[in-house]
Amino acid sequence: MARSTYEEKYYNECIPHLKKEFGYKNLLSVPKLGKIVINTSLKEALQDSKILDAAVNDIAAITGQKPVVTRAKKSISNFKLRVGQAIGCCVTLRRRKMFEFLNRLVNVAMPRVRDFKGVDPKSFDGSGNYTLGLTEQIIFPEINPDKVTKVFGMNITFVTTAKTDKEGKALLKFMGMPFKN
Repeated sequence: MARSTYEEKYYNECIPHLKKEFGYKNLLSVPKLGKIVINTSLKEALQDSKILDAAVNDIAAITGQKPVVTRAKKSISNFKLRVGQAIGCCVTLRRRKMFEFLNRLVNVAMPRVRDFKGVDPKSFDGSGNYTLGLTEQIIFPEINPDKVTKVFGMNITFVTTAKTDKEGKALLKFMGMPFKN
């Protein structure tokens, strides 16, 4: 199968830069993007299941893959939450769909955010993985703003094979992630 343009960018540009910057001898030691996880949860889904269905359809349109509905693991009486209630949805993207989503996120969706100055470079977890929060799904061109019933945010986690945050940041920067200065 032919590689996508972002996958080609990783192999042709990112690997040589990372090998030079960090002094990797072996090609397999160069960090790579393993998966992208998109997750959202909606408290309104407890009262109205149609809101969750709309969120599932929106995430499916954005990612090109059907999301898994997430359910509550334990009861919390203050939130009127019981075990097993549907509260959100989650998608894990790998390989080609992951690179296509990253391309659309960086080149199409993020420039559509009002007053966008870059993403926070401090949102790494200590082992090279990066989490980004978006406040609304309508920044993606696949979503028609006129048909949106509920605007919701989402967390996007970039899981890498990097061992440190510095390596993970360098990988995502070479892949086009617009970090703040």
